[in-house]
Amino acid sequence: MTRSTRRPDLTVTVDVALLTVRHGRLCVLLSERSADPFAGTWALPGGTLGADEDADDAARSALSDATGIGVEPWHVEQLRTYTDPGRDPSGRSVSIAYVAFVPNVPAPRTTADAAGARFWPVEDVLDGGDDAPALAFDHEQILADAVERARAKLEYTTLATAFADEPFTIGDLRRVYEAVWGATLHPGNFTRKVLSTPDFVAPTGGHASRGPGRPALLYRAGDATALNPPITRPSPGDDGIPTS
Repeated sequence: MTRSTRRPDLTVTVDVALLTVRHGRLCVLLSERSADPFAGTWALPGGTLGADEDADDAARSALSDATGIGVEPWHVEQLRTYTDPGRDPSGRSVSIAYVAFVPNVPAPRTTADAAGARFWPVEDVLDGGDDAPALAFDHEQILADAVERARAKLEYTTLATAFADEPFTIGDLRRVYEAVWGATLHPGNFTRKVLSTPDFVAPTGGHASRGPGRPALLYRAGDATALNPPITRPSPGDDGIPTS
């Protein structure tokens, strides 16, 4: 079989899965498309990569356009490249996908090519139920891959602090893990694990004023980037984590 040497007309896009924890649930930012292809469906923030544009810069620009705020402090990393020839019915396209892990952000704003934007619980998007939004292109696969990236990285990195507004309590950090993993963790075991991991978090010297009882200590992200030993993701039905 002879391989074609014809250069295809190719569009390169950048798409970003912005993941955040809102009201105790892992959520993703989606925009409703107002233009074809896939008008009326929902899509991740993104756009066509310019001829003189760096992909990393384009990803951050897409996030800034979608949220209306600066994104420099946010954790944004490249996920993978999606090259299925049938991913875009309007022509050959390749998507350089990114994932952003961010603390709670304000409600998104509407953009020129989107009829509306909102945060959706990831579980509602991916479960395929009657109320699940239809996603354009291959954005469902991109989102699923981004969620698995987040879940895996919480085991062996300090990524969870990227989801938390500083300063935060250990309880706030535990709720990040619970939202991303979809699991309930034993509070005492989790606290011991976090505080026994060097430089995972650093005390601010302050105390949380909310809620009854003894005020909880406040923390910020520490200098560590890796967890050793890791925090193991619970198996289905398990409600705790190892303490060692």
